[in-house]
Amino acid sequence: MNYGMIRYILSSVFIFEGGFLLLPCLVALIYGESEGYCYLLVMGICISLGAMGRIRKVKNRAIYTREGYVAVSLSWILISLLGALPFYLTGEIPHYIDALFETISGFTTTGASILSDVEQLSYASAFWRCFTHWIGGMGVLVLVMAILPISGSYNMNLMRAESPGPSVGKLVPKVKSTAMILYGIYIMITLTEVIALMLAGLSPFTALTLTFSTVGTGGFALLNSSIGSYSMVVQTIIIVFMLLCAVNFGVFYLLLKKKPREALASEELHWFLAIVFGAAILITINIRDGFDSLFRAFHTALFQVASIITTTGFATADFDKWPEFSKAVLLGLMFIGACAGSTGGGLKVSRLMLLLRSAKDEIVRVSHPRSVRKVLMNGRMIPNNIVRGAHCYLVIYVGVVLVSFLLVSLDGFETTVNFTAVMTTLNNVGPGFGRIGPTGNFGDYGVLSKLILMFDMLIGRLELYPLLILFYIPRWKNK
Repeated sequence: MNYGMIRYILSSVFIFEGGFLLLPCLVALIYGESEGYCYLLVMGICISLGAMGRIRKVKNRAIYTREGYVAVSLSWILISLLGALPFYLTGEIPHYIDALFETISGFTTTGASILSDVEQLSYASAFWRCFTHWIGGMGVLVLVMAILPISGSYNMNLMRAESPGPSVGKLVPKVKSTAMILYGIYIMITLTEVIALMLAGLSPFTALTLTFSTVGTGGFALLNSSIGSYSMVVQTIIIVFMLLCAVNFGVFYLLLKKKPREALASEELHWFLAIVFGAAILITINIRDGFDSLFRAFHTALFQVASIITTTGFATADFDKWPEFSKAVLLGLMFIGACAGSTGGGLKVSRLMLLLRSAKDEIVRVSHPRSVRKVLMNGRMIPNNIVRGAHCYLVIYVGVVLVSFLLVSLDGFETTVNFTAVMTTLNNVGPGFGRIGPTGNFGDYGVLSKLILMFDMLIGRLELYPLLILFYIPRWKNK
């Protein structure tokens, strides 16, 4: 284990987080808020820790698979522990565990909250709360790779550990260039949405914070009503950008390279759009009697479908009061999630495709033992190790759901509430049903349950393996 390189990466992450904390300090200065001093203090702590970690030079800069997984896991845990301090020090979230829950929910782009009144937050804290979504959306390590000179080909082990999907590839030969391209696209989408929301009548602060939550597919909002109080134009803009950010960013790269045919040929994209509009139509039919027009019903259904499948978690209606069929559809969308290589969470559409196609091939193989079957996607054969990895992922995923559900159930809440609490945190969605629905929050859960749900948020965002390897002690031994 290359401990020196892990220390170097963690030190870099601390420095980056200190830089990020400068922004809420500026927001506090603009609005004349004393909470800015707390953010300034934590910024100093982060930069000091980063500087101390860099005192000793690193001789061996190699990052192998286990170093990559350990560095990524520790980075996400530590930035959350430090990122929660401003909420706690300002007194806006008086209990540190609650502040940590809110922060992990932010960085993992889950959007689950313990706050009953988000409108009471200071401008600085409201900004930081939404900005954590933007930081976690693309991944802090991807940003580190885009800017810092970490050794060449070893970067891929960091990207694999942090990026979502059954397989992670490079857009261009150099990993550093890939990271720069991804963040370039991310920033371009962010600026476009900010401008669109401002043209729709929102203030710069509101447009910026809602954009952070949208492009990061997080779901934190400035109002207790989430997005329900905004105009239909604003809601439509948010629908568009939620869906855009749930698409594999490789599609946007191909479009920028003027290869539209290749970009739009993605089977995962076709499946994703079919699921979105198919689910929206089904829900529209199911809830149409509660609206004055079919268009309004479809718009509401499409917003909620887009919000859930992209794992953003915004709401324009209390879907907890919808018919059971519509809630069942939304629960299924929580499980499916967004596309691989996006900022969204969930199982991922591509992984679902692999599982369904491998199951179909296995059925054919049983009935025709001599047949040779291969799983194909976009006309290409998928290697057996990736298919096997998808099966292993599903087994671990189900295991995490069952164990978490049993532990969370100790609080004695309804089964539906506990199950959706686990599903919505593990899949980084945000709201569930019942007391944790779009009009509720997670504040009633006990400390143990909150710790379990925080673990689920982290392990879901990092796609299971990095966090599990962190706790697999033999991996820490040098061989």
